[in-house]
Amino acid sequence: MVSDGRTKKKADQLSPVNKKVLDQLDRYDHRIDFVLAEEAEIDEQWSYVRKKSNQRWLWHAIDHMTGKVLAYVFGKRKDTVFKKLQLLLEPFGIKRFYTDDWGTYARHLDKDKHEIGKANTQKIERKNLNFRTRIKRLTRRTICFSKQEYMHDIVIGLYINQEEFGVDIHAKQQI
Repeated sequence: MVSDGRTKKKADQLSPVNKKVLDQLDRYDHRIDFVLAEEAEIDEQWSYVRKKSNQRWLWHAIDHMTGKVLAYVFGKRKDTVFKKLQLLLEPFGIKRFYTDDWGTYARHLDKDKHEIGKANTQKIERKNLNFRTRIKRLTRRTICFSKQEYMHDIVIGLYINQEEFGVDIHAKQQI
């Protein structure tokens, strides 16, 4: 992995979880019957690093009501990567998950909390389209591609942190 100091600093600032939503949950008075992220849509999005045979998947979850990205992870299209996303989602206390028919979801989500189908995954599919439009590395036919998984994850992570989490990625890091 080759990187300069600036890349390392940016990578250290990235967060795979939307901390603003989590902070709201922490400050929230739990006696009231309202939860910020009661339902979530989960999906995975294909991209590649260097060549199309080296597939890289962006797994992410959004709040079903607001469309805010709650958390994301990168990796292969394997159960172990989904389990990492599941761990990031635990603090949100999500009661219902909406997904497509990918087998990983059926294996790892409680059947009582899981609904498969296109009717409730429209927001996350739209989010995927927005990501694909704005981040050329996610476009299927492009000359813009990553040569290293590290850089691929940082570029997409920076975009999500800035646009979805509202983090100022240009702010100087506090030491």
